[in-house]
Amino acid sequence: MNKLELIESVAKKTGQSKSVAREVLDSLLDTVEQTLVCGHTIEIRGFGAFKLKRRESQRARNPRTGETVEVPSRFVPVFKPSKKLAEKVDK
Repeated sequence: MNKLELIESVAKKTGQSKSVAREVLDSLLDTVEQTLVCGHTIEIRGFGAFKLKRRESQRARNPRTGETVEVPSRFVPVFKPSKKLAEKVDK
């Protein structure tokens, strides 16, 4: 499902127009993004948690030249589903 299909589904389920559903979805995504940028976690009970995970620096190989390069450490966003969601998906 892509963003447009998600907007259509939300609009249909709520009885709102697609433009209202788009605003709500964009607002939600912006809030998630800004919260993660600030280094905070978002937990939605019964759904899951969005948080940051630190990836340590590592050595990698450039496939074109074969040269070894150092990849610096960085933070990456991760999603951890709740136990309830994981059980629903597993069925």
